[in-house]
Amino acid sequence: MAKYGKWIGAGLGFAMGGPIGALFGFFIGSTFDTATVITNQQQSQNPASGPTGRGDFLFSLVVLATGLMKADGKVTKGELEYVKRFFRDNFGAEGEREAVAIIKDLLNKEIAVDQVAMQIRANMNIYSRTQLLYFLFGLAKADGNVCNREIALLDRISDLLGIDTTTYQSIKAMYYDDSDSAYQVLGITPSATDEEVKKAYRQMARENHPDKVGYMGEDIRKAAEKKFMAINEAYEKIKKQRGM
Repeated sequence: MAKYGKWIGAGLGFAMGGPIGALFGFFIGSTFDTATVITNQQQSQNPASGPTGRGDFLFSLVVLATGLMKADGKVTKGELEYVKRFFRDNFGAEGEREAVAIIKDLLNKEIAVDQVAMQIRANMNIYSRTQLLYFLFGLAKADGNVCNREIALLDRISDLLGIDTTTYQSIKAMYYDDSDSAYQVLGITPSATDEEVKKAYRQMARENHPDKVGYMGEDIRKAAEKKFMAINEAYEKIKKQRGM
């Protein structure tokens, strides 16, 4: 018997209601005969989960990932393989199995991305929302190519999540390597002084430290380290270029 819920964690909070909750209900309804799901009552036994529960974050990620996959109007077997690899690399085999099972069900369901993003914004802190966008860019780039429709959707999701333009461009630059990408990762331009570079790095490092999302589980924290490493790499690249 398949068991769903362990990867998502100790239940869900805000994701049990609104448009995300409706999608969760659709998934449970279609798999109820073979699925065991950890409930809201069980979540209350883990008060350390914080204002945004692990389940809220992960199910929101899977829902938006599904919407992103459908952005170009078709989902190929190859694209699904890339998505499977993304979840496996970031969350292990269990995360891959559960995420893909949910995605396959939701591919047949209309995803109201705007409503989902607004629900997330109203209930999730900015650090978690920023990490969510980072993962979505990783998913979009998983097949080595990001189409214009995907970029347009990511731009809209970012705006609806309340993520400022500088942060959006920083995350985007982590996946696109050009002469100015290191500066964009730090949210500055090549004209910045050495002191401005140092200040920007300290701020980005502070705001994107993996501990900011560590309360949602060690796997999410470890996945967040990749974004933190990209910031450090950008800073080291600039330092080397400038001889700082």
